[in-house]
Amino acid sequence: MKIEIPRECERLGAVQIYGLQKVYELDSGGNSGRADTSHNDVIRSIPSEALYERQKDMAIVVPVKNERLKLIEGVLVGIPHPCQIIVVSNSPRGPVDRFHIEKEAITNFCKFTNKKVLVVHQKDAAIAKAIEMAGYGELLGEDGLVRSGKAEGMIMGTLLARWLNNKYIGFVDSDNYFPGAVHEYVQEYAAGFEMFDTKSTFVRISWNSKPKVMENSLFFAKWGRSSVHSNKTLNLLLSHFSGYETEVVKTGNAGEHALTVDLALNLEYASGYAVETHHYVNIIESWGGILPPNEEIVHRDKVTICQIESRNPHLHESKGDEHVEDMIDASLSVIYNSPLCPELLKREIAEDRALRMRLEKPEGIAPVRVYSNLSNLKLDTFLEHCEAAFSSESESLSLV
Repeated sequence: MKIEIPRECERLGAVQIYGLQKVYELDSGGNSGRADTSHNDVIRSIPSEALYERQKDMAIVVPVKNERLKLIEGVLVGIPHPCQIIVVSNSPRGPVDRFHIEKEAITNFCKFTNKKVLVVHQKDAAIAKAIEMAGYGELLGEDGLVRSGKAEGMIMGTLLARWLNNKYIGFVDSDNYFPGAVHEYVQEYAAGFEMFDTKSTFVRISWNSKPKVMENSLFFAKWGRSSVHSNKTLNLLLSHFSGYETEVVKTGNAGEHALTVDLALNLEYASGYAVETHHYVNIIESWGGILPPNEEIVHRDKVTICQIESRNPHLHESKGDEHVEDMIDASLSVIYNSPLCPELLKREIAEDRALRMRLEKPEGIAPVRVYSNLSNLKLDTFLEHCEAAFSSESESLSLV
């Protein structure tokens, strides 16, 4: 892959946020004796062998809930072969057992690709027991099982990636119509880890475009409605502390992202649509040097956030205007309720919300559920119980 080096970088404490990087060639070939991979060049050429090596240590988590089987299959087709795939499904078990149908389709995929996929249902009782025994009961609902929600599925996927000894973990939504886009995202994850080889690297993808049908023709919109709000507000937050206006954040709502497992185990996860934006906020809270240090977090030299612009358009299921408004509210909630957020920015968020929602007067945004970082979990205990759960050949946890 040929990719430009970042043009800008915002620093806040131990946090480095690099500006958007453009891909110039999706496949730049192998090593073949060439010496054009210097960090000093404006364009970095990353050989396919280097991407392959990173992907061998990478798990790709695909959260699923009631998606069309063809969509799920298309996403799996796009994931490069070296990666470990983890499918976390929260599809209903009755009256029609959707999870069983999904598992059959994935088993068939594996038969033809000679690939192992870890398939788990989000309500798997054995995994819930392992989480409870490890002292992370906040993830469980009143029924003693893992709560429903995308963030909860992501936490489950992160823990399973650690159980499988993966070094990196990436997330891909299961409603993507283009297998080629999925393939590109994972290649860019690997490129980011190759360029920024640290224990705490976060790679976030900015879609090249999001196609929409307007007046019987395709219009390739640059930004989604939710992204506009979250990016703007995160940049205002950074500007408040740096004293310089910035537009460096382009991936406030990036559902397609990857990070080192080491970092993933030291981040908080917000529930619902807030999970991606909260990662930005939590990193600044924990490593930005603004708030008093959190003794629960093992601090490192730096956390690197890398943003890469994809070349493929992103086309996914449309879930309506109400869905978009919920996403905006959730992403802004974690900024509004953060101890970092200054009063001036809180007023601006409230006024913007009042305008969007046609409220009579500005009002605050209720906080979303936030799960403490996974360093609070007794990892050895979880891994031990997870091994036992897998050995029991649970129907809702299997390597197919």
